[in-house]
Amino acid sequence: MKRIAVLVSGGGTNLQAILESERRGENPNGRVSLVVASKPGVYALTRAENFGVDTAVVARRDYADSAAFDAALLAVLQAHRIDVVVLAGFLSVLGPSVIAAYPNRILNVHPSLIPSFCGPGFYGLRVHEAALARGVKVTGATVHFVNEECDGGPILLQKAVEVHPDDTPETLQKRVMVEAEWQLLPRAVAMVCNDEV
Repeated sequence: MKRIAVLVSGGGTNLQAILESERRGENPNGRVSLVVASKPGVYALTRAENFGVDTAVVARRDYADSAAFDAALLAVLQAHRIDVVVLAGFLSVLGPSVIAAYPNRILNVHPSLIPSFCGPGFYGLRVHEAALARGVKVTGATVHFVNEECDGGPILLQKAVEVHPDDTPETLQKRVMVEAEWQLLPRAVAMVCNDEV
């Protein structure tokens, strides 16, 4: 049974999708054992507690530099014997030491069809604002392995989502979550736990 840590910075809707998928038996070889938040008080921690999952907070601002932050995060992951790490709206960048400790075992969900609207500065509503500004007719979500290039790791799964003429960044964000992110991320986590990739 692979032990999964989900790293979050906000409300935790992708975390909820993973936990519900697990409860339905869709990931028989994995279990979310830890949720790590980048700041205290985020609703994702409440979601974790509602499912009986251990939580921790590792805030970047509490450390002198990124190396110290990475060391602290790695210590928490190792203390919980984590096998797979999932970034679900985690707004802190992972450094080389964390990435090296989990080769092809760190997953990220990104709210576009990579290579479009990705890389440094593209997160949250900014991605959807950029897609609408460009006038694309299709966007979507991507689950990929994390490497040292921002949004540059090997792609596992992608799903296209139609852009509507009257979309706002908020309505597009919601549709991409419901139609793509919440479906792809649990499936990709199960694939990694089943050693299918």
